[in-house]
Amino acid sequence: MFSEGLLIIAGSTASGKTDLAIQLAREFDAEIVGADSRQIYRGMPIGTAMPSPDQLGEVEHHLVGILDPHERYSAARYASDALEAIRAIRRRGKRAIVAGGTGFYIRALTGGVTLAPQFDESLRDRLAFEARVHPPEFLHDWLRLRDSHRAAALHPGDTYRVLRALEIALAAPAARRGDATAIALAGEGVEWLTVFLDVPWTEIDRRIAERTRRMLATGLLEEAERIGNDAVAASAVGYPQALAYLRGWSTQRELSASLERATRRYARRQRAWFRSEPGTIWLAPDAVAAVVREKLGWSAKR
Repeated sequence: MFSEGLLIIAGSTASGKTDLAIQLAREFDAEIVGADSRQIYRGMPIGTAMPSPDQLGEVEHHLVGILDPHERYSAARYASDALEAIRAIRRRGKRAIVAGGTGFYIRALTGGVTLAPQFDESLRDRLAFEARVHPPEFLHDWLRLRDSHRAAALHPGDTYRVLRALEIALAAPAARRGDATAIALAGEGVEWLTVFLDVPWTEIDRRIAERTRRMLATGLLEEAERIGNDAVAASAVGYPQALAYLRGWSTQRELSASLERATRRYARRQRAWFRSEPGTIWLAPDAVAAVVREKLGWSAKR
């Protein structure tokens, strides 16, 4: 059991999670554990808005930039890796802050979902065949019929995660129970506080437009070309649009517009996800520190 509680900072893209997590880590002597399904991959700092080298050097980060973009990763593995990182942080006498916008990762870490690392190979083979003969929209519609909540949190074009969710939804209950992992904060007896950064939509949209311009100016196209279409991580928002432009399927103006549009849609899906997460407190960023002091009893001095 951890001697102190844990802070989880969630929020939509462009809500300021990275900057706030670093600010609070400095104030409360903490280290940061990432909860982003794309920032976990290395070599993709532009498209995933990864913390800068200076930010990574300022505060110790975990589960950021650790995987090859072609490597598959699951929520079950994330929960295990994140819990181990948190334990190591606590052993060093530090506090831990989990920060990211991947709701399913956070749900897995806190024990709000039963996870299955693997299922019947025949089911996996069947779904792989369906993915070859049907468009992504068909698979997403199928998932919506079986698990509407999970489908709402996934983009139809994210074929890997749609297939993974279908695998979970279609598996027999006995198989799910047999493979399920119990690795979660709930099993550790630790108190945690989950806050979602409540930033006005007008400000989110402004930041997304600014981020889009900055990404294109600093090398998103070159990064997407290097990562390639076959990488698991290439389904992240921004890369399909960049690769479409590189193939000549869109103009530069269309590229910029599609990037902004896809990012705004993703931000809204994140917001909808956390609206339904029990125990999540919605706060303006500048109110988080005071609530952390009140709810977790954290102080600047240990």
